[in-house]
Amino acid sequence: MWTVIESPIGPLRLVEQDGAISAIEFSPFRDHDGRPRGERADASPVLAEAARQLAEYFAKRRTDFDLPLAPVGTPWQRQVWEQLVGIEYGETASYGQIAARLGKTNAASRAVGVANGANPIPIVIPCHRVIGANGTLTGYAGGLDRKQTLLELEQDALF
Repeated sequence: MWTVIESPIGPLRLVEQDGAISAIEFSPFRDHDGRPRGERADASPVLAEAARQLAEYFAKRRTDFDLPLAPVGTPWQRQVWEQLVGIEYGETASYGQIAARLGKTNAASRAVGVANGANPIPIVIPCHRVIGANGTLTGYAGGLDRKQTLLELEQDALF
């Protein structure tokens, strides 16, 4: 099941599978990528709760999410995504720092970046909080403009 909500970074498609959020997609939406989505279900309780929490986040009234999540990925990807959830609201971490938290050397930074880019539930699993070692914004599946907007939203909410 899925629904679409409006946000400051454009329309977002929220996808639910078996009672948990499995994806948040940026527009333009890709409908023929093989991902199961099912029918549109705006009234689904899980999707409605996700929409509510995201609205609170964008209104700077929520700093973390309490949603059932079911991201589909490899064991490595899931390990990286678990680390992303540990990056606090308004904070950032580098790819190398994430690698170190996983017990890997800085050489694993690229693998962390690939897993970060494959995160199917952006914003809630905050891949936008991962930056380059020198503090620069690096790639983001939603585009660097969206990444910058999300980081600025969180910084502005702290002050």
